[in-house]
Amino acid sequence: MDLKSNEPFWLLKNGLLASYPSLKSNAECDVLIIGGGITGSLIAHQMVEDGYETILIDKRELCNGSTSATTSMLQYEIDVPLCELIDKIGEKGAVLSYKACSDAIDMIKKLSKKIRSEAGFKQKKSLYFASKKKDVEWLKNEFEARKQYGFEVQWLEEEQILEKFEFKNTYGGILSEQGASIDAFHFAHELFLHNVKKGLKIFDKTAMVKVEEHKGFNIITVDHGFQIKAKKVIYCIGYESKNLIKEDFVNLKSTYAVVSEIDKNKFKNISSTLVWNTDDPYLYMRTTDDGRFLIGGGDEDFYDAEKRDAILREKEKAILKNLKKIKPDYHFYTDFVWAGTFGETKDGLPYISEHKKFKNSYFVLGFGGNGITFSVTGMEMASLFMKNKKHPLSRYFKFGR
Repeated sequence: MDLKSNEPFWLLKNGLLASYPSLKSNAECDVLIIGGGITGSLIAHQMVEDGYETILIDKRELCNGSTSATTSMLQYEIDVPLCELIDKIGEKGAVLSYKACSDAIDMIKKLSKKIRSEAGFKQKKSLYFASKKKDVEWLKNEFEARKQYGFEVQWLEEEQILEKFEFKNTYGGILSEQGASIDAFHFAHELFLHNVKKGLKIFDKTAMVKVEEHKGFNIITVDHGFQIKAKKVIYCIGYESKNLIKEDFVNLKSTYAVVSEIDKNKFKNISSTLVWNTDDPYLYMRTTDDGRFLIGGGDEDFYDAEKRDAILREKEKAILKNLKKIKPDYHFYTDFVWAGTFGETKDGLPYISEHKKFKNSYFVLGFGGNGITFSVTGMEMASLFMKNKKHPLSRYFKFGR
């Protein structure tokens, strides 16, 4: 499956940050991580921190899958609103999930400082506004739910949003204190380099072709014919897990994004705020660390990469048309436009769990708009998994839930 198209901004912005060899001999390890994106980088970091001999493989160059196509918005807010999630899975699981995403943002900040990251982590607020009058009632209920469970939020009326952000045709919204943005492509590469120095072994352009399960270990054969003996395997392969797991557990969606030319002065009023709305699919916006405006949306069911890419320009026009509704006097100068594919679950939650058909294995699949923050939670969960322990969120993130 092709994950991105045309000009993925992060890939072109950063260039080739590092290069790794393919596997050229048999190997052995405590933990084999399959998948070299932002999720794989976080899980590899945790495994190295925990003292495990760790190998990571990816069939592409590192971070050239979903990580190069992400918008890298770090939100505690899950795609399914808190009040709706409570109805779906209960109060305890819903609140725990939201708080885990909030804690994950703080963890990324801490980790960025620890490795002296230059990936542009920036703490931001988050504005979730009503794009239609009919959305105001349930959005106010959502505001009250978040406030009730201790999230730092305030309600902004239409006039306040206009004054603060210069957005027209909004009908009020929730302003949250917790949020952030980062260049996830750059950050993942930094984590890889940091952990290679501590013993992590990385092999890219090395695809898994077969797994043989044994008592206490697996033998993984790669496309070059070599084998890796691993006590545990952790799959960090995002939506491509759909090729591996046969049951219907995730829907594939295409999403589209455009990035403007650099103009730091134009975007000052939202440079410290993530923005999204109540449309379905929702529109989302942020600024980049080099002074660009990134806006995305237009999500639809994924059929194949060719069909997705054929409507790339059409989607760009639709996204910018929606931008015109809230900023009618603003002219957007497009510099980059691309499409990506992601997984969407019915409850907006990830799958971070064992699977009954995969022995000695664990999946960390951070789906939806919170893939990065879910993956940070996955670090703690995977660490406990290696010790045969459960996490409070295990029952909510498991397969077959």
